[in-house]
Amino acid sequence: MKQLVKTMAPRLQLEKAAWRWVESVKPEDIGQEHIELAYRISLPACKRGNCRRNCKGNPNCLVGIGEQTWLGEIDENAFHNIDDPNSERRDKNTFVGLTNLGATCYVNTFLQVWFHNLELRRSLYQCYNSRAQEHNTESDYEPQSICEHLQYLFALLQNSNRKYIDPSGLVKALGLDTGQQQDAQEFSKLFLSLLEDTLSKQKNPTLQNVIQQQFCGQFSYVTVCNECGRSSALPSRFYELELNIQGHKNLTECVTEFLKDEKLDGDNRYFCESCQSKQNATRRIRLHSLPPTLNLQLMRFVFDRQTGHKKKLNTYISFPEQLDMAPFFEVTNDQKCVYELSAVLIHRGISAYSGHYIAHVKDARTSDWYKFNDEEIERMEGKKLQLGTEEEIAETVKSQTRKPKCSKGYHCSRNAYMLVYKIQEEESLDPSTTIVQVPEFLQRLVDQDNHKFEEWCSEMSDMRKQSVDKGKAKHEEVKELYELLPARDGEPYEFIPLDWLKKWLDDSTATKKIDNLEFLCFHGKLHPDRVGDAKRVSQQAGQVLYERYGGGPRLDGSTLCRECVEQRCRVLRLKNQLNEDHKEVSNLVKRTVSGEGYWVGKTSLRSWKQLALEQLEKDEHESNPSNGQSNGKGPHANNSQDGGPELSEGNEEDMKMFNEDIVCSHGGLSILDTERKLVSSEVWTKLRTYFPKAQEFTQDQSPCPQCLTLEQEEKDNEAVSKMMALDQKNQLLNLFHEKNRPTLTKWPQVDTDILYVVPLFFVDEWRKFIRRPTKSSPVSNVGNSLLVCPHGGFMFTYDSLINGDAQHIALLWPSEWEVISKLFIVDQPISIHCFKQTTSLGPTTKYTTQPDLCWECREGFLFQQQKDLREYTQATVYIRKIIDDKRIIKEAVPELNASSSEAEEEKEEQPKVAGERDPDFSQSEDGAKRLKLNDGNIAEGVASPGTNTTKLSVIRRSTRHRKLRGEKALIVSANQTLKELKIQIMHAFSVAPFDQNLSIDGKSLTDDSATLGTLGVIPESIISLKADEPIADFAAMDDVYQVGMPEEGFKGKHFSHQCIWSDAFSLSKLDVAGPG
Repeated sequence: MKQLVKTMAPRLQLEKAAWRWVESVKPEDIGQEHIELAYRISLPACKRGNCRRNCKGNPNCLVGIGEQTWLGEIDENAFHNIDDPNSERRDKNTFVGLTNLGATCYVNTFLQVWFHNLELRRSLYQCYNSRAQEHNTESDYEPQSICEHLQYLFALLQNSNRKYIDPSGLVKALGLDTGQQQDAQEFSKLFLSLLEDTLSKQKNPTLQNVIQQQFCGQFSYVTVCNECGRSSALPSRFYELELNIQGHKNLTECVTEFLKDEKLDGDNRYFCESCQSKQNATRRIRLHSLPPTLNLQLMRFVFDRQTGHKKKLNTYISFPEQLDMAPFFEVTNDQKCVYELSAVLIHRGISAYSGHYIAHVKDARTSDWYKFNDEEIERMEGKKLQLGTEEEIAETVKSQTRKPKCSKGYHCSRNAYMLVYKIQEEESLDPSTTIVQVPEFLQRLVDQDNHKFEEWCSEMSDMRKQSVDKGKAKHEEVKELYELLPARDGEPYEFIPLDWLKKWLDDSTATKKIDNLEFLCFHGKLHPDRVGDAKRVSQQAGQVLYERYGGGPRLDGSTLCRECVEQRCRVLRLKNQLNEDHKEVSNLVKRTVSGEGYWVGKTSLRSWKQLALEQLEKDEHESNPSNGQSNGKGPHANNSQDGGPELSEGNEEDMKMFNEDIVCSHGGLSILDTERKLVSSEVWTKLRTYFPKAQEFTQDQSPCPQCLTLEQEEKDNEAVSKMMALDQKNQLLNLFHEKNRPTLTKWPQVDTDILYVVPLFFVDEWRKFIRRPTKSSPVSNVGNSLLVCPHGGFMFTYDSLINGDAQHIALLWPSEWEVISKLFIVDQPISIHCFKQTTSLGPTTKYTTQPDLCWECREGFLFQQQKDLREYTQATVYIRKIIDDKRIIKEAVPELNASSSEAEEEKEEQPKVAGERDPDFSQSEDGAKRLKLNDGNIAEGVASPGTNTTKLSVIRRSTRHRKLRGEKALIVSANQTLKELKIQIMHAFSVAPFDQNLSIDGKSLTDDSATLGTLGVIPESIISLKADEPIADFAAMDDVYQVGMPEEGFKGKHFSHQCIWSDAFSLSKLDVAGPG
C-alpha cells in the first residue's frame, strides 16, 4: 500500500487500497487501525506543485481547490466582473455606433449613410417637433413619429457621449422583426418612400420636397416604331438605379446595359398609334436629370429558377471614386454630371440567406473614410477607401476567384451591393456648408441622455470599488486560514465538504453554511463512501470556519463509523466468494434432488449472481441519513471487483428481489409450476447466504388457493364466452361472413319492404368478440342512439346513404333484426321502409325512415360539415404532377397493404408467448387470414356500385390515402392563399409559381389571392399540377411574379401602406435570413 500511495494512484486504486485488508480480516476482528485505513486517515498530504488537480480520493489533499487565486499577489480586476465603464465612452474625434438588436445590421448601415447626408440631416433638424420642444427633462423622452425618432437618433449620433446607441425605438416604430434579417435594398426603398410621405406633410415648404431634391432623378421609357419611326416617351421618376451585374466587370458596363435598346417583337410587339396596329419596335431608357445623391443598387441577389431560391452573385465589380455620367445623357442641358463616391454598402457572406452588413462612408467634413460595423467604428488610414478585409472574409475553398487588378482611382468588390455617389461641388471656403448644428431643443435631450450615461459610469465605478474592497478582505482571510487547514498527525481533526471549500474559495458573497447532512450514514456518522468528497482539516481551522459561517453537524475523529466498516467488510468478502459459489450452485442444480427440496424461480435461478451483486452493492452503500434523504452514493455503485454482472435471457432485468418471480399477488406460491424449479437444501442454504430476506417455499408447499380458485373461474368464464360467441355466430352467420347483405342501390332485392339499421361500430365490435371470445368483451347494447339527434330524429336520408353516409351504418334483414332484438339491448329501433306507388307517370318507389328525419339537426350537421371543410388548419393535401395532358403517373406505391381494421387489431393482439396453442389463438389467426382474403376480393370489385355499397355497409373502410409515384403531401390551412400554396409547391417540385397550372376535379385554380377554403380545397384533396416549359429569360424572374404584400419582416404599420408602391417584391418569404 505504501508503494501505491507513494505513486499517488488514481482515485479508484486509492479506494481499493483502502479496503484491501478485508481479504485477511473478518468483520469481528476489525480494529481501530482498519477503520482509519478505510477512512484513509494516514494518506500523506499532497504538496503544491506535485498535483495538477485535486486528488478527490485523498481527504488530506488540499491542493487545487481554488487556493491558487488567493495565494500571492492578485490583480484587482480579479475581484469583480464589471467592465470599465469608460470602455463604453465615445472616443475623441470619431463617430457613434449603433447596437445590433439581433439581425438589424442592414438597418444600421443605412442609418449611418443617411446620417452622413448633411442636407438630409439638416432638413430633419428643421422639422417641427412640439413634443421634443415642450419636453420636461425630468422624465425620459419617448419619440412617437418616424420623423421624431430620426431627429433624436441623428442628434445622439452627432453629440452623444456614448460609444454606441440603441436604435430599438425607431426599429420598433417601423414594426421590424429584430430576429429576421430583411432584404436591405428593399428596406432602403420603403424607408425613403415613407420618409418622403412624412416630410411632405410638414408645414415648412422647404422641407416638403427634401427627399425628391436629394435622391430623385428622372428618365423616360422611349419606344420607337420600326415601321413608321414614331417615337413615344413615358416619363418616370427614380430614387435609385437598379443595375444588373451578371456578366459584367465594371460599373460602366452595368449602366450601359441599363440604358441599352430593347427589341419588342413577336408576342411582345408594340401597338403603334400611328400605324394603328402592333409593330416591331425598339425601347430604351433616356436619362433626363440626376439627383445630387445618386444611389446605385447592384443587383447581387437574384432568383435562381432551378433551385427556387435567391442566390448571391459573388462576382467582382469595378467602380470609380469619380463617376462621370455625362456620356450616358443624350442631352446634358449643362447640368453637373461628375459625382464622387461617398458610401459603399457591403454584404459580407457568400449566401443570400446569411451574412452581415457593414458600410464604408466618407466624412463630408474631413474626407476621411470610416467603416461602420454596428457598434464598432474604424477610421481608414490615409483618407482612402479600403475594402480588402471584407473581400477576404467572403473567400471560401470553393469560390477562390482571383481578384482583378484595379486602376488608380478605382475599387473592386465582390460584396458591394449599393454605391452612393454625390455630385462634385466646388471647394468652398465657407465651413458652414459642412457643419450641421443640433437644434437647442434636441441638444437638451442629448444632454439629458449624456447625464444619465455619466451617472451610470459613476455607479459602475462605485460597484467596481466595492467589489475590490471585498476581494482584498477575502484575500487576507484566505491567506490566514489556508495555512491552518492541514491536519497534522496525531492532532484532532474535522471533515469539511470539498464542494463547500471550493465555493468558499471561489466567491465570498455566495458562501453558505457548512452542510454535512448528506455525508451521514444510517448510524448518524460519516459514511465511508463520502470520505472522498470531504477534506480532513485541523480542528483549529474547522473551529474558525464554523464560527464564521455556521452549519453542521460537525464531523470529527469520533464520527468514523465502525458499523459501516464491518458491514462493508462482510459484503466485500461475500463478493470475493461469489464467483466460487456461482460455479458450485451451477453444478449442484444439475443433480437430482434427494431428500428435502425448495422451490426457486427459474428466472431468479438464471440471474441469481446478478441479483446477488446488486444486493451486495446495495448493502455495501445503503445508508439513510436522519433527514430521510438518500445517501451512500459511493464510488462502487455499478462497479464490482469481479467484473460487471452477467446478462441472461428472460425478464431478469425486471427482477428486484430473489424468488419474487414465483410469489403470487396474494403472497403465496405461484400456480405456474413451469416457472419454478426444485433445488436441494444445500443449494438453498448457499442462496440464503446472499438473500436472507428471500421468501422460502418448501417442496411440500401448496400453491396459492386463491389463485387456483381464480384460475378455475377464468376457465369457466372463457367457456361461457365461447359458447355465447358460437351461438350468436350460428344465428347471425351471414352477418358474420358478410354474405347476402342488403344494399340500398338494389333494394328491394327480395320480397321485403323494410330494412333495419345499426351502427357499423356495433357490428365491428360484435365480430371482434366472435373471433376472439376469450380476449374481447361481449357486446350487450346495439347503441342506435348514436344515429339519432337529441330530438329523437334520424340523422340520414335515403339519398345521403346512397351517396356515402352508408359508411357509418350496417343494414340488416328483418330476420336478423329479430335475432338481434333478442340477443342484445336495443335502445332505439331504426328502419328504412320502401313504398311502391302507381301514378299517372307509372310505378314509383318512395323511401321513408322510422324515426323520421330531423331536418333541423340534419341541416345543422351539413352546415357544420361544410364549415369544417372550410376552416381547417394543418390539414394534408396531395399534389399530383401530370406528365402530359392525358396521362398521370399511375405507378402505384401503396403505403400499406389494404386490410380491414379488424385484421389490424388482431395483428396487434397476437399473443407474445411463444409456442402457445390455445384454440382461441388458432381461431383468430385463421379468421385474420380469411378476412384479408375477403377484403382483397371486395377491393377488386370496388368499381361495382352494389359491391361498393356492401363494403361500406359492413366493413370499416381504411381512410389512409395511397400515394402514387410523383405525388407529394403538403400541410396547408384553409386561410392560406393559392399564392402561398404555389410557393410550397415550388419548393417541393422545383417548379416556379408562374409555370404551375393547378386544378382540382377538372376545375382550374387561378386566383392567387383567394384562400384555399374559398377555392373548394378540402383536407385530403388531390390537386393536379401541370408544369409549363420554363422561359429562357432567367433575369425576368422577379418581374413576372410580383407580390403586392409586404415580406414578413416588413409588416409594421408604417411600412404596410408603402408596399404596393414597391416593385421589387418578387416572391413572398424569400427574405435574406441569418444572423446580423
